[in-house]
Amino acid sequence: MSKLWGGRFTKKTDQLVEEYTASIMFDKELAEEDIQGSMAHVTMLGKCGILPLEDVEKIKDGLLKVQSIIRRGEMEFSIGDEDIHMNIEKALIDEVGPVGGKLHTGRSRNDQVATDMHLYLRKRVVEFVGLLNKLQEALIEQAKANLDTIVPGYTHLQRAQPIVFAHHLMAYVSMFQRDIERMQDSYKRINVLPLGAGALAGTTFPIDRHFVAQQLGFDGVYENSLDAVSDRDFIIEFLSNASMIMMHLSRLSEEMVLWSSTEFRFVELDDAFCTGSSIMPQKKNPDVPELVRGKTGRVYGNLFGLLTVLKSLPLAYNKDMQEDKEGMFDTVRTLQGALQLFAPMVSTMKVNKDRMRQAVNQDFSNATDIADYLVNKGLPFRQAHEVIGKTVLYCIQNQKFLLDLELEEFHQFSKLFEQDIYAVLQPEQVVNARNVYGGTATNQVGEAIGRAEAVKEQTNAWFEQFANASK
Repeated sequence: MSKLWGGRFTKKTDQLVEEYTASIMFDKELAEEDIQGSMAHVTMLGKCGILPLEDVEKIKDGLLKVQSIIRRGEMEFSIGDEDIHMNIEKALIDEVGPVGGKLHTGRSRNDQVATDMHLYLRKRVVEFVGLLNKLQEALIEQAKANLDTIVPGYTHLQRAQPIVFAHHLMAYVSMFQRDIERMQDSYKRINVLPLGAGALAGTTFPIDRHFVAQQLGFDGVYENSLDAVSDRDFIIEFLSNASMIMMHLSRLSEEMVLWSSTEFRFVELDDAFCTGSSIMPQKKNPDVPELVRGKTGRVYGNLFGLLTVLKSLPLAYNKDMQEDKEGMFDTVRTLQGALQLFAPMVSTMKVNKDRMRQAVNQDFSNATDIADYLVNKGLPFRQAHEVIGKTVLYCIQNQKFLLDLELEEFHQFSKLFEQDIYAVLQPEQVVNARNVYGGTATNQVGEAIGRAEAVKEQTNAWFEQFANASK
């Protein structure tokens, strides 16, 4: 059969050109969205009197049959038909005859494919909000179980000050909340309909774009037909948001890899999320966080790839824009896998509280509190800083920690030290001294968990609302 667009041509397309330019190998993933958009479009054609209602019903019945064939896995996609749009249209014509060719009245593949991708990403964004919410829930539950667990806090990967482990976990809850909000905000730019823009200039048929938008649950339509078919900002924004999520996951992944090492022994990952070695029987490798850490670069690459494709691209549609899909699909799959694995991996992670406490007791992370102690005694902070620096050096040279020093040893560095210094140096006191909003004091972390749980419920309500709207 000749191409559906082949009337102007006198020669067949070169086989290599067909294979090189075809997109059906990957854009068949848009089959459901393509049929969804076509159902709304043909309904509008009937409503506006552009097609007889009898033809509209035949086309709709045919589309449902094609949809059923695709869902059963019985559709034979053809490179010769180039893309998902032409494959579905050909299958429709095979089902209902030449009347199927009327479906394309008043539209172009340019506005059709853009519509498909808006529908596709709309679903994915809602899905990712739900997955992020589940990950937050897992982190919050671990935080609630570790409000009394004290762990070294780090800067430059050097022990800095002791913190509550729950506080550390809640930092990631905050990161993922920003990711959720970015996804939610992007929804309004995704939920705009390009259909009806035609190839670039609109159409001569008296279509009703707002009716189609209403049928598909879009909030509005593109104002400019050129922009409608050439805009891929919404995909770039999604790829950017996905890159930040993966960046946050990679940071947590790195910490899980470190924490589960013999050198740290702060946590143990469940066997279900680790693998072994083919040669070293003792090994338990944290493959999931390692692979998430590695796949972050893959997602970054998809973002930069599309930015590069669109750089200097003139209006309106160009074949270059076919390159917008594979990276998008790959990012969706990569992010789905990472988020689906991370929540249960966090939930089943065992926390070694005793090892964390041992680490806190064998460092100088309470040194800042001695400086503050001296400041409260009237010593200027810079002088207090120098005093404690010398005290720490003395401890290092004598293989001691601050709590090991006798009061007379403290007096070598300042007569302001009194017996109460030992209470100040206790890890619980150090932690709870940071009793400011957002600090690591136990009561502050508990309140932060409560606030996060309230926000999580709001997110869940948003997810339920938009998940139903996007069906």
